[in-house]
Amino acid sequence: MKLYKSTLLIFLLVFSSSVFAQEGEPTKPEATETYKPVPPKVVPGKNGAPPSDALVLFDGSDFDEWISSGDSTAVKWHLNKDGSMTVKDKTGNIQTKRNFGSFQLHIEWSSPAETQGEGQSRANSGVFMQKRYEIQVLDNNNNSTYVNGQVGSLYKQSVPMAMASVPSGEWNSYDIIFHAPKFSKGGNLEEPATITVLHNGVLIQDHFEIEGPSEYIGWPKYEPHGKAPLELQDHRDNSRVSYRNIWVRELD
Repeated sequence: MKLYKSTLLIFLLVFSSSVFAQEGEPTKPEATETYKPVPPKVVPGKNGAPPSDALVLFDGSDFDEWISSGDSTAVKWHLNKDGSMTVKDKTGNIQTKRNFGSFQLHIEWSSPAETQGEGQSRANSGVFMQKRYEIQVLDNNNNSTYVNGQVGSLYKQSVPMAMASVPSGEWNSYDIIFHAPKFSKGGNLEEPATITVLHNGVLIQDHFEIEGPSEYIGWPKYEPHGKAPLELQDHRDNSRVSYRNIWVRELD
């Protein structure tokens, strides 16, 4: 009987050790190698060109991807010979004809070389994700304002980690990773939107959890919504901000 019990105990120990080895850390390199799914091939753009899978929203030739936000009529901003567009004061915001969820966005902007105004009245515009969540465009070169409203801020919510603007009149770039919020069928917020921003290659917003739509007065409050346009702001103070080279890669 003792021999039987000893043999059974040895068997159980060997069996449990074998099971643990199977469920524990792999002992062969191929056990940790994954072959599917294979990522799609994307050809990077050269010399400022968009990548091969990008949707070009503005290349300087026309406003075919855009409409006026207020009444959905043709864009009234200036289309310039250098491949840019410039805000035409008091003609209203413009927005994309298409709706977007989560995306990677590249956009370039410049303020006038000859500065006018001060504070929030100097080259003020904005890039609105889903017509709600604003990354501020502003000339803050030798021009201070409230820091949660300065260039690169998520307006009235998140102060940028750095002020990375080039001199007034030169071209800035924003590279934005935006993940749209998620709502339940009942309209409750399940996941807040997040945003990451590089300003001229400098990280200024690092996966910030957006608290709700950007508000000039009051606290941000989420309301359920689906995909929506990208919007560019006419701040109605002769901002003269220009934009160019706008493209997007959809992430959902």
